Amino acid sequence: MIKRATAALLLVCCLLCALPAGAQMQKFSTYFMDSFDTVTTLIGYCEDQETFDTWAQAAHDMMLYLHKLYDKYNSYEDEGIVNIHTLNQRAAAEPVPVDDLLFSLLSFAKSNYALCQDQTNIAMGSVLSIWHDYREMGLSDPANASLPPMELLESAQAHTSIDDLVLDPENKTVYFADPQLQLDVGAVAKGYAAEIVAKALLSSDMPSFILSAGGNVRVGDKPQDGRKAWGIGIQDPDGALLNTSDIVETFFISNVSVVTSGDYQRYYTVDGKNYHHLIDPDTLMPGDHFRAVSILTEDSGLADMLSTAAYLMPYEESRAFVESLDGVEALWILPDGSIEMTDGAYVLSRTGGATSK
Repeated sequence: MIKRATAALLLVCCLLCALPAGAQMQKFSTYFMDSFDTVTTLIGYCEDQETFDTWAQAAHDMMLYLHKLYDKYNSYEDEGIVNIHTLNQRAAAEPVPVDDLLFSLLSFAKSNYALCQDQTNIAMGSVLSIWHDYREMGLSDPANASLPPMELLESAQAHTSIDDLVLDPENKTVYFADPQLQLDVGAVAKGYAAEIVAKALLSSDMPSFILSAGGNVRVGDKPQDGRKAWGIGIQDPDGALLNTSDIVETFFISNVSVVTSGDYQRYYTVDGKNYHHLIDPDTLMPGDHFRAVSILTEDSGLADMLSTAAYLMPYEESRAFVESLDGVEALWILPDGSIEMTDGAYVLSRTGGATSK
């Protein structure tokens, strides 16, 4: 994971570091590697190093706390944190009070479940845990890597109803009506966290920034060096697998998120074929319609959910889905390497003639 995340970091830096710094504002950058299993990069324009360091530390602290809050694999109860792991252990027995930032994430994901055509389901934790375990075993022992038995996956699928996630907004409690329900917020958590941080930065004295966390990029106001937009590269899936920074397209944007879901993230190999982590809730197998799908829209949490949903639909259905949504654009990389874009994405792309100036 770190190697692929590092490639994404280098991609962003290559696009930005060669650009001139503004006369009035200075450009600063930093990165950290301890949240959401990826490298998070922050680049911002502000008056001085002290201002940047203050907001960089605040962003780091927020991302680290949200990582712990949304973590399903580890407990942080010694830090007083009730998280996804806690809920998966306790919420079937009784309603569990949670932090506002956890409750809001769960409410957001549940309320947008129908919007995502039932494709992005945080209640699929039991199925995703099986795939996670088989992937981990396959990575640690490649010679004996295997696929989960379909019977096991189908048994887990019986306990994935989003309706069994009971949220009490008045008391901020979470309860599982199905004792075997398990949550996995991996399809929304990173983007949702990035949006929380972005909102804080937009209201700060450093509103011109780019926050990149793996395949999730959120940009603020335009860069303060004379350009009208940030340049965000979309990585070639084959380049990602080879740990290079080749890009297939560049979008020029401000106050927009670009979130990519692809088959080159979190995968393992069985009999010469790669199996990634984006699991179709209908087939219970990794989606195979695309190499990658990138969503462009303002809210990074919504972009995260939509990128998963769009990735798991056949192309015509996926395109119709995206085009039915206001303020949402997309780029698709098909299995043969060809690229399709919505008209709105094309206008923002280098191919469509867009530039940063």
